[in-house]
Amino acid sequence: MAESAAFSLAAFPLGTPLPQGTAAFGTDGIRGRVGTQITPALALQLGYWCGQVLPPGGPILLGSDSRSSGPMLVAALAAGLTAAGRDVLDLGLCPTPAVPGAIRQLGGSGGLMVSASHNPPHDNGIKVFGACGAKLGKEQQAAIEAGLHGGSEVSSGFRATGRLHQRPDLLEAYQQRLLASVEGARLEGCRIVLDLCWGSATSCGEALFRALGADLTVIHGQPDGSRINQGCGSTHLEPLRTVVLEKGAAMGFAFDGDADRMLAVDGRGRVVDGDQILYLWGQALMADGVLPANRIVATVMSNLGFERAWQASGGLLERTAVGDQYVHAAMEELGAALGGEQSGHILSARHGMSGDGLLTALQVASLIQARGGSLADWMDSSFQPYPQKLVNVTVPDKARRTGWQSCAPLSEAVQQAEAAMHGSGRVLVRASGTEPLLRVMVEAAEQADVDHWSQHLAALADQYLNAA
Repeated sequence: MAESAAFSLAAFPLGTPLPQGTAAFGTDGIRGRVGTQITPALALQLGYWCGQVLPPGGPILLGSDSRSSGPMLVAALAAGLTAAGRDVLDLGLCPTPAVPGAIRQLGGSGGLMVSASHNPPHDNGIKVFGACGAKLGKEQQAAIEAGLHGGSEVSSGFRATGRLHQRPDLLEAYQQRLLASVEGARLEGCRIVLDLCWGSATSCGEALFRALGADLTVIHGQPDGSRINQGCGSTHLEPLRTVVLEKGAAMGFAFDGDADRMLAVDGRGRVVDGDQILYLWGQALMADGVLPANRIVATVMSNLGFERAWQASGGLLERTAVGDQYVHAAMEELGAALGGEQSGHILSARHGMSGDGLLTALQVASLIQARGGSLADWMDSSFQPYPQKLVNVTVPDKARRTGWQSCAPLSEAVQQAEAAMHGSGRVLVRASGTEPLLRVMVEAAEQADVDHWSQHLAALADQYLNAA
């Protein structure tokens, strides 16, 4: 285990407040453009204030994806944390769920993951986890932001600094936990394609599937911070689909930059999204009698076809706001065993309640092998999704973006669209919590309604919210 002493920051101006509005927590931590919104100064102070707010006693875990700006931000975070007297354990390049897993394994006080998930390479971000491995609640986020913005005083002297330890062995422990989750499973003869997205999944994705004997093809399989998420991964499934069809593979799995979510492609090239994964995994758990109240937790983005099919099969579907932390909270409150998002964040109470793309891929592959048939067979027996379209409208003005309801032409058009679909469709308009986008989602029984209303509403949003 490598160890290094953190330098003393007794004379460093940690008390310099950041501008109001800087470093606001979104739906998945703090995220933005490196050099303007995400800087070493921000990371230093964020590390310090996390060290102040997170409970005492245990170490703070730290990990990162493959972005080129990652080492800079990791160093600054570690400096701030150790300046606050906290010991830091750095996993290095790892999937995001490895950090909360290590927190639970070691009884840590919290953790930070340097990643911007599915965002482009020029962005980065910081996700913060609490002592139980869950993402921070609103009160802790507010306390950290208060410190960052000068709402609290910084101690002028440091009695003792913490120490920084390099702990790549914790990534190995994460891999062993994932393999234990599919104990006894073998994938010999199963042809699988992995798209590792040049990101965190490159740290162990290939090794996990080879350990189970899969006939494996890997694309975008090396860490490359300049290409992470670029035309690949869970937000760009075309390369995966092409290779699955070329290789005659049974299935393919694509991950995002930090590997906390996954989308799949079946042997016929059909996309298997988070709703389909929840439905198929949920059906298996229901058949085994291990799904409490036959309940699944999803978000407002989940397809109406999924909801109606799940209810028709005897299940209950609870919806939350967008964000896996909201799914997590609802699962804990309701005692649900399975939940997730259409985008591919899947949470399993049995396996730690952290969104984990690699875990989900292993579970899907092992379930199919154990029950016979193929992923394509599963898709044939799945639900028929309603036509759905998501249009992203760039709205740089945050106040206009988050307060879109006050735009009368847009809000009235939303009501008009919902009335026109007579209960056979729905409209969801929301501001992104991670990007300067207004997301307009329309789904309906008829594709023509989806196309018309999504285009009309997006045009109105652009016209009125971006007006001079």
